[in-house]
Amino acid sequence: MNGDKKLYQLLEELNIVFEYLEHPPAPTIEIAKQYWAGHDAKHCKNLFFRNHKGNQHYLVILDCDCDMNIHRIEKQLRQGKLSFASEQRLMKYLGVTPGSVTPFGLIHDTAHHVHVFIDKNLQNAERLSFHPCINTASLIIAKDGFIKFMNCMQNRFDWIDVTE
Repeated sequence: MNGDKKLYQLLEELNIVFEYLEHPPAPTIEIAKQYWAGHDAKHCKNLFFRNHKGNQHYLVILDCDCDMNIHRIEKQLRQGKLSFASEQRLMKYLGVTPGSVTPFGLIHDTAHHVHVFIDKNLQNAERLSFHPCINTASLIIAKDGFIKFMNCMQNRFDWIDVTE
């Protein structure tokens, strides 16, 4: 299986069942959608930001078909302007490269530095889809399994309205 072996070991330890989809590299949602066709999961867009000081990082998870309102998030955080984090920060905090951003990368954030914001609209989904730390595969898991994973990671996470 493509992806991080540490992730698969953790999912097994947590008894989180997943469906594995291997596909060619899918660094963007537009490319990935062609490989997700026919699967009954809510596929997620994952964006990694830093605050203007560069001392706080945020992972924002939303439905891949929705647009995010960055100004709404900036107002909620009161951290000033947000910008996309660099490749170096992606690797440092999530252990991934651009095009492979995923909440599963939190396995590399042992200091629990990254704060996660999940679009509250995803609370209605039964199954969610994410890359397993590489964009040549996708994992589909039950929302309850995802919450179990997030609780295990111990990163702060909040359900918020991030869409337009």
